[in-house]
Amino acid sequence: MNPRPATLPVTTIRPGARAMSFTIEELWQSRELLYFLVWRDIKVRYKQTVLGVAWSVLQPFLTMVVFTIFFGRLAKMPSDGVPYPLFSLAALLPWTYFAAAASNGSASLVGNQHLIAKVYFPRVLVPLASVLMPAVDLAVSFGMLLLLMAWYHVVPTAAIVMLPLYVALGVLTAFAVTLWTSALSVRYRDARYVLPFVIQIWLFISPVAYPASMVPDRWRWLYALNPMASVVEGFRSALLGTPGPGGMTVMAVVVVAAALAAGGFYFRSVEGSIVDLA
Repeated sequence: MNPRPATLPVTTIRPGARAMSFTIEELWQSRELLYFLVWRDIKVRYKQTVLGVAWSVLQPFLTMVVFTIFFGRLAKMPSDGVPYPLFSLAALLPWTYFAAAASNGSASLVGNQHLIAKVYFPRVLVPLASVLMPAVDLAVSFGMLLLLMAWYHVVPTAAIVMLPLYVALGVLTAFAVTLWTSALSVRYRDARYVLPFVIQIWLFISPVAYPASMVPDRWRWLYALNPMASVVEGFRSALLGTPGPGGMTVMAVVVVAAALAAGGFYFRSVEGSIVDLA
């Protein structure tokens, strides 16, 4: 008679007893996994494409052409003293990044269900990788902006030292939105269909096709609640020397910090049931 096999112990890994679902130290320890997730998303996006990375240049360029014709030529939209094509392209670059990051991040948890179910790792790395991946497109399309600046003989001012801060604010804004939308998409599948409409409306309430100076002073405090308004105006100001967002940036930082904190709490509430619901 064969002896009864011993029962192997089962180890269950759960998130720690803390308010947030992740810490900076935990993300740093998982940086190699984050790198591979970003690299995988890049390869999947450009696999079997005809133009490859050129799509990251064509999208903002063609949008700039449309904006220049309809807003610059027909609507005579002011452009803070710089050529309208340059004015719109400098805003479209951070906006295109944000729209891509938010769209990719909203479906990231559902799309990676097979990976999440097999091995434990900080789940927040999945939406974070979706936010960082479009930064490659931003870097590539930035070269097109520099060429257009050279064409119009526009030289950056000393304000360019602020550019990394506005880029970081844009990344954090996208991450805050993605924390919410990725968790919502797990519980409510129709959330991913609502987001493109929200992003489309968000485009027109951000100073992409027009300068923020057109907003009446009495509404500026309300307009400042949109972090992308400060990101777009700051990005444009750092490169073209146009008026900066000023005090709007302080409000944007507060809003993004609050959104990140609340998003972290909500993400944690969903984190334990991602595999079951995804």
